[in-house]
Amino acid sequence: MRTGSVERATKETKIKVSVGLDGTGQTKIATGIGFFDHMLDQLGRHGLLDLDILAEGDLHIDFHHTVEDTGIALGQAFRKALGDMKGIVRYADSYLPMDETLTRVAIDISGRAFLVFRTNFERGKIGEFDTQLVREFFQAFAMNAGITLHVETLYGINDHHIAESCFKGLARALRAAVAIDPRQANVVPSTKGTL
Repeated sequence: MRTGSVERATKETKIKVSVGLDGTGQTKIATGIGFFDHMLDQLGRHGLLDLDILAEGDLHIDFHHTVEDTGIALGQAFRKALGDMKGIVRYADSYLPMDETLTRVAIDISGRAFLVFRTNFERGKIGEFDTQLVREFFQAFAMNAGITLHVETLYGINDHHIAESCFKGLARALRAAVAIDPRQANVVPSTKGTL
């Protein structure tokens, strides 16, 4: 099992994250933010990632610190779980339809962190959750996981569907990219010999 764990404590948040890349999608998530928990659950279940995430944050201020710091910790745990990256498929993409919405996610587990996020929301909130925090999570995760990540919602109207298609699309792309290619199980997928 490829696993990684991180504990992160600041004056704003206390977060414990563990991730298993070869899991079955079992999740135990408690951030204090209902919609965010729902999105992280989708990430685990559709990515076949075993996720254990416990976050305590300054929710009396807003959700920003908790969402961003969870993305940081999850990205760091994901990077640890990848280990030497031998045998991974590395590149993957996913088109994720969700009713009227279609989102494309493409990733390169490259060791080079970069995010392109082309997704717009109709409203500022989904329930109590700020829609701009979707991008903040993806930014924090990509930078700390060391992946190149492109997310683009091609069309959609319902903000819940748009956000969920981004998380599910990431899940499906990660699931494919971290898979071990049996033809190259002991080789780092790079002409440089390292990622």
